[in-house]
Amino acid sequence: MHNEENKNPSMIRHAVMMMAGTFLSRILGLAREILVAAYFGATGSMDAFNVAYTLSNLARQLLAEGALSAAFVPVFSKILNTSREKAIALARQTMTILLFATCLVVALGIYFAPALVNIMAPGFDAANHEIAVSMTRGMFPFLIFISLEALTMGELNSLGSFFIPALSPAFSNLAFIVTAPFFVARFGVYGLAYSVLCGGFAHFITQWLWGFKMKAVLYPTRPDMKDSNLKQIMKLFLPYAAGLSLNQVNPIISRMLGSFLQEGSISVLNYSNRILQLPLGLFVIAISQAVLPQLARAKTDEEFTDVLRQAVRFTLFVVLPASLGLIEISREFVHLVFVRGQFNAWAWDATTSTLALSMLGLPGMACSTVIMRALYALSMPRQAFKVTLFSVISTAVFSLILVYPMSYNGLALAPGIAFTLSGILGLYYVKKKLNRPLKIITKKFFWDYLIALAVLDASIMIFKFALPYNAASSLLIRASWCVGVIALAALLYSFATIKMKFEEWNLLKQAFNKK
Repeated sequence: MHNEENKNPSMIRHAVMMMAGTFLSRILGLAREILVAAYFGATGSMDAFNVAYTLSNLARQLLAEGALSAAFVPVFSKILNTSREKAIALARQTMTILLFATCLVVALGIYFAPALVNIMAPGFDAANHEIAVSMTRGMFPFLIFISLEALTMGELNSLGSFFIPALSPAFSNLAFIVTAPFFVARFGVYGLAYSVLCGGFAHFITQWLWGFKMKAVLYPTRPDMKDSNLKQIMKLFLPYAAGLSLNQVNPIISRMLGSFLQEGSISVLNYSNRILQLPLGLFVIAISQAVLPQLARAKTDEEFTDVLRQAVRFTLFVVLPASLGLIEISREFVHLVFVRGQFNAWAWDATTSTLALSMLGLPGMACSTVIMRALYALSMPRQAFKVTLFSVISTAVFSLILVYPMSYNGLALAPGIAFTLSGILGLYYVKKKLNRPLKIITKKFFWDYLIALAVLDASIMIFKFALPYNAASSLLIRASWCVGVIALAALLYSFATIKMKFEEWNLLKQAFNKK
């Protein structure tokens, strides 16, 4: 396990570059939630905002992190190998089609906003329903910005630019943070919708402007519907979009069931999800975005298998300790981040429990995301659809089973179970297509990670026993406590994995020593 040669150093190097860019954006995203939590806490109006934001944000998974990248990047990358000019021309044609499609969706979303809110939050009272409808209509143009951002990111990643695309969400969150106090002071909770639009525009424009630097700026051109490459993108996009649109049922399920629970349930699920997005976005999205072009360019099944194996193992290498660590300090971390202003003791307890349960499913979510990229690269839309459908059905079943005995905690646990099972199903399809053993999880791999994680867990428990967290201390002391326990755990985990000669350290070394 630990002595394999890294044949794909660029994949790891690009992933680390994306992590570096993503780190600032995720920290600012957390700061954004801290600001919102201080203003509105876990209340009915925040539940309404979260429902509206979910509806207006449906394209993020479908386009920014899903079907568009899956359909566009492999075709664009292959053309790029022969002609940069033809590849960029194809991207511009794709932009035209994307603009038309998203404007149509926005118009339909605004018109059908009341019905969409009824579907997503049937348990809302009249007041929260009206807030959700108004903000849904105000935020739906966000789809245009986020869709164009997805296309631009796919182009830049394929051209070898990863840092700026990963950094661009930081400008989105910064725009939200700067404008929110102004809009909230004048429009109350409705002001958050205007800040979302400002953030979406900032997200897109930073990447679009970087296109000038890369000499690959995008603008709409007349699409040639006879172009075989454009046809190939559309052929791949439609089944991927159909499959990944099912993924949007997952947040709808939690919002629907959460609307029948006590007020604030949807909000605490959103707050814990925001913390979950820190390691998910920092590590998983970065690795999956970096691995897709590498998988698309693989010339043999052996090379494809090597890239996939390294991607999944590297994902687990960073996600497993992050997941275990955040479970251990979930209560302290939630207190540090959110407890102020209108964020009360109930919200603290509820966000802590939902965060810990969500983190249990993070490794499964992470591996499932990378494995789905493998299905895209292998041009297996039917199997990708089946995996997504299985994930949605599993989420619905586990949510319904767990919501009664566990309330909002059951809604936090269900998606992780579903994604883990769907990842296993995805691996089965990949292995069947390649007709070769993948050898991702071996017996040695399992026991080595168990030892490394035991070292990490013991270090956190000893730290907490020797130096308990004091909720009454100053912000600086509490922040230092969290930084200290994370630093100690990371140091000892690194020491243990280096001593056991984990392959991932060689991957990192080779990636950055590569000339």
